[in-house]
Amino acid sequence: MRISSHRSPWMAGFLAVVMAIPPGALLHSQTKPAAPPATPGAKPATAASASPPPGTNADTGWPRAATLKSGNVVWYQPQIESWPGQKSLVAWSAVSYQLNGVKEPALGTIKIEGKTDVSVEERVVSMDLRVTEYNFKTLKPEQVKVLVSEVEALPQRQRVIDLDRLLAYVASSSLQVKNVEGIKADPPIVHNATAPAMLINLDGDPIWSPIKDVDLKYALNTNWDLFEYGPTKTLYVRYNQSWLQATSINGPWTAVTAKLPDSFSKLPADDNWKDVKAALPGKKLSTKTTPKVFVNTEPAELIMLDGPIAYEAVQGASTLLWVKNTEADVFRMGKTGDFYFLVAGRWFKAPILDGPWTFATPSLPEDFKKIPIEHPRSRVLASIPGTQQATEAVLLATIPRTARVNKKTMMPPDVAYSGEPVFKPIDGTKGVEQAVNTDKDIIKVGDLYYMCFQGVWFRSRGANGPWEVASTVPGEIYTIPASSSVHHVTYVTVEEDNDDEWVTFAYVAAYTGLMIGWGCAVWGSGYYYPPYVGYGGFYPRYYPYPHTYGMGAWYNPYSGAYGRGYAAYGPYGGVGMSASYNPRTGTYTRSAGAYGPYGSRSAGQAYNPRTGTYAQTRQGSNVYGNWGSSSVQRGDNWAQTAHRENYRTGTNTAGIRTDSGAAAIGRTGPGGNSGAIRTAGGDVYAGRDGNVYRRTDGGWEQSNGSGGWNPADGPSAEPRDRQTTGDRTSTGNTGQAGTRDRPTTGTGTTGGQAGVSTRDRPATGTGSSGGQLGQLEGDRNARTTGNTRTTDRGSWERSGSTRSGASSYGGSRAGGSVRSGGGGRRR
Repeated sequence: MRISSHRSPWMAGFLAVVMAIPPGALLHSQTKPAAPPATPGAKPATAASASPPPGTNADTGWPRAATLKSGNVVWYQPQIESWPGQKSLVAWSAVSYQLNGVKEPALGTIKIEGKTDVSVEERVVSMDLRVTEYNFKTLKPEQVKVLVSEVEALPQRQRVIDLDRLLAYVASSSLQVKNVEGIKADPPIVHNATAPAMLINLDGDPIWSPIKDVDLKYALNTNWDLFEYGPTKTLYVRYNQSWLQATSINGPWTAVTAKLPDSFSKLPADDNWKDVKAALPGKKLSTKTTPKVFVNTEPAELIMLDGPIAYEAVQGASTLLWVKNTEADVFRMGKTGDFYFLVAGRWFKAPILDGPWTFATPSLPEDFKKIPIEHPRSRVLASIPGTQQATEAVLLATIPRTARVNKKTMMPPDVAYSGEPVFKPIDGTKGVEQAVNTDKDIIKVGDLYYMCFQGVWFRSRGANGPWEVASTVPGEIYTIPASSSVHHVTYVTVEEDNDDEWVTFAYVAAYTGLMIGWGCAVWGSGYYYPPYVGYGGFYPRYYPYPHTYGMGAWYNPYSGAYGRGYAAYGPYGGVGMSASYNPRTGTYTRSAGAYGPYGSRSAGQAYNPRTGTYAQTRQGSNVYGNWGSSSVQRGDNWAQTAHRENYRTGTNTAGIRTDSGAAAIGRTGPGGNSGAIRTAGGDVYAGRDGNVYRRTDGGWEQSNGSGGWNPADGPSAEPRDRQTTGDRTSTGNTGQAGTRDRPTTGTGTTGGQAGVSTRDRPATGTGSSGGQLGQLEGDRNARTTGNTRTTDRGSWERSGSTRSGASSYGGSRAGGSVRSGGGGRRR
């Protein structure tokens, strides 16, 4: 995933940015009692009298009403039984079906099995509606068969379900998580400060580049505007609109009190130096506002506190305290216990903030699992092994993104080396080498060369090309270990190669840096990969590799990605890599090297210096998103099309909110009333025994199939009288590697692949002793959680943002502010 401007492969389309999260109180069952469900035959509510259903524009809420040729149907929210490989679905739904000319609707259940298409960026799933079992007590078999055929033909917009609703079911089950073999958790250098501070992370020793016609040099390998003035060798660094100076990179750094050298005003008039020139002549710093400067030549972290430590007890935990006056994720076990610091998805502990720090994820105290959803930093739950949030994060990370690539029209990227191609063996492999003096991921196996670019494999018989789309990739590539800087290419596979024109590729989140370790989704491999530096010509050649630490990476539960960057880490949001070399033009482009998320809008965007694309968390871009439709067809196009169709239909669904979502009471379209109106409330469920159940204030009730309800005090004694459609085979695909002998991504590993397996586990929500009602309670809890998450995320997407606001699953904002340095991010 690399490009001609920079060597930082882990910047993909699902990077999160800072955000605010307004609460979604209307759907929190713990804060608002459930409304009693309606019954079949209830009069429809109008759009004017009912609240809109929860969810985003992609998912119009549940239940859903539709007009069929044979009558009107209401489809209740699917209850997910399993989602193996995140490619095929097994689910159950309750259905209300009113035949034309019949007064009362019939209630029954259907079992759905079929392929799913997931657009992670849009957070939607399109379902293949193959009904493999059904049970309607009051309908004749031929009537049900007509219903099944018409339901299976529902338009795509009816088949869309919000990803968060689905994840809530699957994440509540126990999954077998496969960690990436060999990733590390060595603690980084951790600094702390209670007053203004800044952390200058250098990617090795300073690499100074000249600036044409100016007697200044600038450091290529840091995310700060760091300069050396030639005549005096004095160093200068920009701190917001002010300047600090030193005679040595390690300081001491002091505020600039005299006039800056005239050379600063002679910097080229281009975007590379826009922020620098805007800070001239520089604002004066007082003793109180002059920051403390930390300098490291390997990635380090900084805990910035706004004054002395301020604690807040974590509700529900016995001794856990939250350090609330920092943007870092810091907790403490009592005021005299260990500190716990979460960064890049890994927990470290120390007796004092000055250290020493040791890895702590596998041995976290039980109090951490008691952090409530409403806590301002409940995002940390995704990094606590065994929590539902951690499972959900792992599931998101293992969903494959696919694209069909045209072999004949797909043009490869330009490849340039610093001098002659240089290849070095990859430790831990046999006969596999990587190119080190180029900004592309180029790997040599035997006499052939393979390049992975934007999730697509190319092949050539020479290091300089010509390149063609690869139909297979040798298995040796998938043995590249995590200790290698090109390990991430092992997460791009050839899925299908069925003809002479098209080949399908897939990648999972580890390609862009989000890996699975210790049962959680973590950021980076934990290794430090020193950069390649070459000299020759006017500019030095600097090719950096990705870093795990040095940007305060934090998990964003509303995008399923890692955001990065405090102002204290640098004006461009990350570690090192502030400049990138273009071998074709022989110049550096500093603005293209921004290593972190841009902007503060809820959608947000981040520049991927290795792919040359702007990735947006909600606008639908991912690694494959900017290749164009003629040569690349994204595999989630069906999901996206169905999503966008919701905007074009002009259809409006009104509903009544309950703790499990909304009841789709009224539905109108461009032609007026659709007729598919009569429906029960949102708390209607399909039992695995084939019966329909609903939840009321008095408990669970079971339908008799024709409008009547009886108490359901225990497992149903009625025999299952379900029928099958004669085709119960799941439609899940089998993911394949380059030689097509690799296990499905997410169900096994070859060459370091991580994932989860959903095979051979009990049905979601079925307790060991709860029977049918235990399953129903599990489904109800999952539905409530999923609907709440969907609504909260929809609120976030419509909101403005701050980094601290992106802290909670429950929608609350983080407290505390941090006085920190840094400049504006480049756009």
